[in-house]
Amino acid sequence: MTADTSLRVIAHAKAQPNHVAQVRDILTALVDATRKEPGCLSYELLQNHADPTDFVFVERWASAAAEQAHFVTPHLLATLQQLTGLLASEPQIQRYGVVG
Repeated sequence: MTADTSLRVIAHAKAQPNHVAQVRDILTALVDATRKEPGCLSYELLQNHADPTDFVFVERWASAAAEQAHFVTPHLLATLQQLTGLLASEPQIQRYGVVG
């Protein structure tokens, strides 16, 4: 059996309380374009029910290179620009590999 070498990513974004709807719309617009990227195996946006300012992307990439290529796509660069001033803090990104 072949080892799973795909990359899992958890990316947290925290909206300022008065910009939740705007941040949700911006992040939602990113999903379809990202799912069409080479090497994107799964890309989901979640919103915390208990804290609506808390958004999480749960991602699966074929490789670290595919995930890194995501950061230079026009749709992600545009999203980051649109989010300027709307987030409560810098996004937090953690990368994981499958161990079992």
